[in-house]
Amino acid sequence: MILLTGAGGVVGRAVTRLLLHEGRAVTVVSRGETRFPDTVRVAEGDLFSPYWLEATLDGVEAIQLSPRASGSGLGTLLQLARKQGVRRAVLLSATTVEHPAGEPRFATQFRAAEDLLKDSGLEWTILRLADFAANSLAWAPQIRAGDVVRGAYAEARTSPIHEADIAAVAVQALAGAHASLTLTLTGPQSLDQPEKVRIIGDVVDRPLSFHEIPAEQVRQGMLRQGLPEEVPARLLGSLADYAVRPGPTSSTVEALLGRPALTFADWACDNAAAFGG
Repeated sequence: MILLTGAGGVVGRAVTRLLLHEGRAVTVVSRGETRFPDTVRVAEGDLFSPYWLEATLDGVEAIQLSPRASGSGLGTLLQLARKQGVRRAVLLSATTVEHPAGEPRFATQFRAAEDLLKDSGLEWTILRLADFAANSLAWAPQIRAGDVVRGAYAEARTSPIHEADIAAVAVQALAGAHASLTLTLTGPQSLDQPEKVRIIGDVVDRPLSFHEIPAEQVRQGMLRQGLPEEVPARLLGSLADYAVRPGPTSSTVEALLGRPALTFADWACDNAAAFGG
């Protein structure tokens, strides 16, 4: 049995699909916002106080951890996991721990989660993740409505990673591979914002362009959409730094999976419908 926290997120959903495809038994921890296949066991509750989860951990071999889903309850969850016989844990961390970008408080939170895991007594693997290609879904409403994407920091360069690649490595680690390793996972190409938009345009067969606007204008727009302050602070802070110094690019995905990492164009093709393609 594999238990996933943060299963409703982009990576969590991809890992769930892959585990089910391999015939693995899956339990997800959810607050009830996401629907899962009938074959998935769902444990509903708040991980910030995870004592209610103790019985659910019986028979669990490995657990995938999302620090943002677990929050201040991560340490307690790890203690409960070890007590109930869980053997290993895989943590979804961030490349900003090693390659600082944006506000230091976010990297500090991930570093603290990594330290908790290393001290837990469980077998562990840490996946430091780069910019998700799926973050570009935030542009979908603009692309469906017109041919111009408006955003901040046009020159910001990242190496966006397809969530399917993250899931493939995570499933390896949940099965026992890559123990005691910290792995930096990125996509294979460093792209700026206009390049990403042009690639999406190629996929949907429309000439799309990127128009830079002030970061504060973007921040206010995100807040008006109801997003918590942390989201624009994390996103815009990182983009500001990546406009000066590109985010990291690694070949780790290819080395671990024995095939080339999926490109941003691959991701755009897989998600063309979201952009009206």
